[in-house]
Amino acid sequence: MLRSLARTCTAHRRLVVLAWVVALLGLTALSGAAGGTFEDEFELPGSESQAAVDLLEAGGFGTRAGFQGQLVVQAEGGVDDPAVEEAVTGLLATIEEDVPDVTVTGPYDPGGQFQVSDDGTIAFADLSLADRSDDAYADAVDSIESLVAGTDVPGGRLELGGDRFAAEPEGGGEALGLLAAVVILLVAFGSVLAMGLPIAVALFGIGTGTAVVGLLANLVTMPSFTLQLVLMLGIGVGIDYALFIVTRYRESLAEGRTPADAIELAIDTAGRAVLFAGTTVIISVLGLLVVGLDVNRALGIAAASGVAATMLASVTLLPAVLGFVGHTIDRLGLPHRRRSGAAAAGAGGGFWGRWSRTLQRRPLVPAVVGFVLLAALALPTFAMRLGFGDASNRPEADTTRQAYDLLAEGFGPGANGPLILAASVPDAASAAAFDDLLAGLPEVGNVAGATPAIPGESGDVALAQVFPGSGPQDEATTELVHRLRDDVVPAAAGDTALEVHVGGAQAAVVDFADFTGSRLPVFMAVVLGLSFLLLLVVFRSVLVPLKAVVMNLLSIGAAYGVIVMVFQWGWGASLIGAGEPGPVEAWAPMMLFAVVFGLSMDYEVFLLSRIREDYDRTHDNATAVAHGLAGTARVITAAAAIMVVVFGGFVLSADRALQLFGLGLAVAVFLDATVVRLVLVPATMELLGDRNWWIPRWLDRILPTVQVEGAPPPPASAPAPTPARVEARR
Repeated sequence: MLRSLARTCTAHRRLVVLAWVVALLGLTALSGAAGGTFEDEFELPGSESQAAVDLLEAGGFGTRAGFQGQLVVQAEGGVDDPAVEEAVTGLLATIEEDVPDVTVTGPYDPGGQFQVSDDGTIAFADLSLADRSDDAYADAVDSIESLVAGTDVPGGRLELGGDRFAAEPEGGGEALGLLAAVVILLVAFGSVLAMGLPIAVALFGIGTGTAVVGLLANLVTMPSFTLQLVLMLGIGVGIDYALFIVTRYRESLAEGRTPADAIELAIDTAGRAVLFAGTTVIISVLGLLVVGLDVNRALGIAAASGVAATMLASVTLLPAVLGFVGHTIDRLGLPHRRRSGAAAAGAGGGFWGRWSRTLQRRPLVPAVVGFVLLAALALPTFAMRLGFGDASNRPEADTTRQAYDLLAEGFGPGANGPLILAASVPDAASAAAFDDLLAGLPEVGNVAGATPAIPGESGDVALAQVFPGSGPQDEATTELVHRLRDDVVPAAAGDTALEVHVGGAQAAVVDFADFTGSRLPVFMAVVLGLSFLLLLVVFRSVLVPLKAVVMNLLSIGAAYGVIVMVFQWGWGASLIGAGEPGPVEAWAPMMLFAVVFGLSMDYEVFLLSRIREDYDRTHDNATAVAHGLAGTARVITAAAAIMVVVFGGFVLSADRALQLFGLGLAVAVFLDATVVRLVLVPATMELLGDRNWWIPRWLDRILPTVQVEGAPPPPASAPAPTPARVEARR
């Protein structure tokens, strides 16, 4: 089927290229005109924080169920200065008048004295916006920011606190990745044209994939960073897939095949591996569907769509373009290009052939060293604490960082993450019990204070704010949330009808972290199980898929360990500007596993399919391992280098979450492409010998036959040299 597909795409190459151009432009235009919107508001059904939101909405506290921000004022002469008070109260009144569905609680309101610091130089106002769409939030935030910017406070300054007022992190990671791809592919191929093909095909796949994702946003609610995720994945897998096929095409030309035959062979071997590798990536990211969260489902669907588009471009658009290129693929070569380098690599020669033979002479030592290194890096994973970083990690110039520092200075760090107690008080006894609960909270450990109860419009719902003694990202704050829910609130309610839910943004963070932490093992088990079965069917071996699963787990575990050391323990955090030590972003481990496992399976398939192809031809395990490593090592290292630079570019971001995700991806890809793929896999395969391909006879009989390595290639003809063929070999 793949040979037929390659012949069809080559024969009708003009039509295929035109179809892709029309599809890209048409889908992009359609997505721009009728694409959906991206929303960052997701619920966590069944959580206590969600129950608090529902109770507040039912009790008439609609604005308290949405975004909670702060307007912080500092005046060295004191916030009670009449000029300062006049400017701030006028601003707050204008915000209430101009911004729809907002409730403002200011420090100059009756009972607002707790919103003024003890030294009288810092005060804050609560800005509570009712829940609304992301576009409506953006309009409200823009209005508030404009009003604040236009207000002059004599002898003072104003800052806005809350995530929605944070500055958008600067981009550039994608552009840096493409620039890195150009340089690395030039070094690897030594030809401008051979370098340009993988990038061009990847861009077509990425463009089409992102347009499809934009249209899918009409059907599935997707977070605002979805397109960035699709771009990151698309750059990685798109260049990987095209690079693998182009490399096999050049090798076939160097062996004396015609361009048409070389295209067929490349698609039937490397293209087959690309389809299988892409399928494993899709399985990995679609594993997010089992988590049970809308945001994870959306990201899984979007990532799978992007990978599918790049995979389709690799096996249809690329052979059509290669049909135009023919023998000229090595034109515009650079001086460093080696004569017949591709042929030498394919024959098991060159540096990587010698490297493989060196490993195979003494495989035990490198295997042990590799396993020990990855295991040591993975050990900190067992100390991982999930949560979210707070505004203390943002750049000092960001207004939300300035507001955070002012609130921490004037009221303690807990003022940046107050908890909300949403109480159902159907009778006088329960109302009295709620008042007693609030009165006793200052005696509870790590509670800095609490506001009096505020009754709702319905009369049977009340709320209060609790200020922890620790910052939002501190472990002590998480422990306080659990202690209030498990011990303090039930003891205060007693036999009354009082029902209290501990909510607020920080409680929602705790709930999300607990939920994802509990679902992560289920997600990993599903992805690992499906991938094992897929590898079992394709390679007809028990040990090969088992080793693949174990080694991929080791590389991912090592990446987890590194981000724990840097972001949770603070080791070397100052070198990348990561801010204060804090928890690992709660969404990161699951997304890292999905992306890294899928990408690492790419490398596994590329290497093992080449080894299996040689093994089926020679039935010599040592030779097959040497030839397979020599034939794929350059591709794997080039592709990995591109992705390490792409993902590493996000470490330079001002956003802690992007830094963490980028570092985790870069470390995982680097370790997988070096320690795992170039050391552990060949060393362990040499140690196991022919046992690599052992499978019980009964299992072999019932498994379907799938050949990822393709049919045995026909022998290359040896026609008389022509100028074009001589140039190709150069």
